Amino acid sequence: MATDSLSDGGDHEYRGSAYNPRTLPPTRTAAVLAMLALGMSSAPPAHADAGVLVNARIHTLDDSHPAAEALAWDAQGRIIAVGRRADVLARSRGAPVFDAAGATVVPGLIDAHAHLMGLGYALMHADLVGTRNKAEIIERLRIFAAQLPPDAWLLGRGWDQNDWPEKEFPTATDLDAAFPARPVWLERIDGHAGWANSAAMRLVQRDLGGDWQPEGGRIVRRNGRPTGVFVDGATSLVDKVVPPPDEAFRTEALQRALAATAAVGLTGVHDMGTSLADLALYRRFADEGRLTMRVVAYADGDAAALDQLCRTGPYRHPGGRLRMAGAKFYADGALGSRGAALLDSYADDHGNRGILVTDPEALLNGMRKAHRCGLQVATHAIGDRGNRLVLDDYALVLGDAARGDHRWRVEHAQVVALPDIPRFAQLRVVASMQPTHATSDMPWAETRLGSTRLAGAYAWRRFLQARVRLALGSDFPVESADPRLGFYAAVTRQDLAGYPPGGWLPDQKLTPIEALRGFTTDAAWAGFMEREVGRLAPGMRADFVVLDGDPLAVPPARLPKLKVLSTWLDGKPVHGELTATTQ
Repeated sequence: MATDSLSDGGDHEYRGSAYNPRTLPPTRTAAVLAMLALGMSSAPPAHADAGVLVNARIHTLDDSHPAAEALAWDAQGRIIAVGRRADVLARSRGAPVFDAAGATVVPGLIDAHAHLMGLGYALMHADLVGTRNKAEIIERLRIFAAQLPPDAWLLGRGWDQNDWPEKEFPTATDLDAAFPARPVWLERIDGHAGWANSAAMRLVQRDLGGDWQPEGGRIVRRNGRPTGVFVDGATSLVDKVVPPPDEAFRTEALQRALAATAAVGLTGVHDMGTSLADLALYRRFADEGRLTMRVVAYADGDAAALDQLCRTGPYRHPGGRLRMAGAKFYADGALGSRGAALLDSYADDHGNRGILVTDPEALLNGMRKAHRCGLQVATHAIGDRGNRLVLDDYALVLGDAARGDHRWRVEHAQVVALPDIPRFAQLRVVASMQPTHATSDMPWAETRLGSTRLAGAYAWRRFLQARVRLALGSDFPVESADPRLGFYAAVTRQDLAGYPPGGWLPDQKLTPIEALRGFTTDAAWAGFMEREVGRLAPGMRADFVVLDGDPLAVPPARLPKLKVLSTWLDGKPVHGELTATTQ
């Protein structure tokens, strides 16, 4: 089996670096089972018990029967009835009855773009999200470092220079005084840049000075000397010298990620950039009945996982909770680190048009390879130049097949030239977008782009008006995994304090039902799972979320505060519970 290459990601995207198993004492001491080879057989998890949910306000998102008060499922976790209480109970005599006590039920929420292992690693390293200055970062790092062996790398993520008073990239000097000997490597919030101290840079096996630049990346320098910040492809120079995680660490990371996502109502995720080793870990969890989320995985570019799919065909676990039938590629970098590829210069950095992180010929060849192997293609594109390149490549590779049901995707579609938006519909391409990116970026997006380009930025309404399918997600751990925050951002385009009044670029807001469909039916469709999940209807999986309020009716300000009472997968609770009685 190939060695692990951690999933790459984006701004938005999470680009995972290597992680040291010694950076946090493991919470599990039991021996970890060896990873199963992909060619071995695997058994499905134990079947769920049959059950009935009553006394609920159910939004089924099934157009033929949009509202119900009860639903029932069989021992395999498939819905057998949805409708009035008496009718549903009559279809499921003898099954346990769960009383929702008037709560609201929606189909299981699906994050259409995220990084499951990235979230797990983030939960096990220094959390720098929300820091307002470098002094606060140093303080958090000191506290975290106190848990570590003296020679262990200090790893963290989440810094964002746009939140600091100076709004400029940091330097190694900022870290060196506090950590002169311990290597420090900190990922930016978007995963597209890293910040190293001098001890970490000394371990890089190449002279970082001069004027050379690595392919698809940039070493930030002053007077020919590296400052400590590495952008996009340059981050691999440091990643290569960070000790990799052991299997116990990876197992703990996945357990934490699964617990965190279930707690916020997620029952599904499209895992973008899954390595062969990560797929094996997910498979082991599925075999053991511990995969408490439905994972649609996309191979990490033109690498070992794609080669495996081309040899053996798309993978589907017999338990129904794991599949891989697509590949994820990269076109450009991220807007926050000025790596997103733009048609014209950045408004605040004349002459810089961003970075194409993958050589255009290699990108095209990767798409062609995936197409030959009968796989779905998803490509990260942030800037208008990056998006245009991807659309041009899709048109070239798909040819006449563009009129078919391929469901190729652009991940983020964050800044798109207005003439290119209709091309998504013409090529039948899914726009996979993340609402909280807009509310995170709105304080500085116009500074980066200028006012004219904002017309095609975070333009959810324009995509819908062009009849483009919109799948919604978060890009966690770049943003919070909580879909309630994404739902709130989609319908308000405001931060949690209600700023700006009326919302930022408010003509691009979504309605509550559009936002809910983006996290359910449309996300399911984007992952070729619409016959399994995304709706609550007979024959579908019994994946649902019980909330203490109705997301389609409560005031927008309450959306982030809705309580997730329980999260259900295949008719079993994976977070919270409801009291059961017998009929």
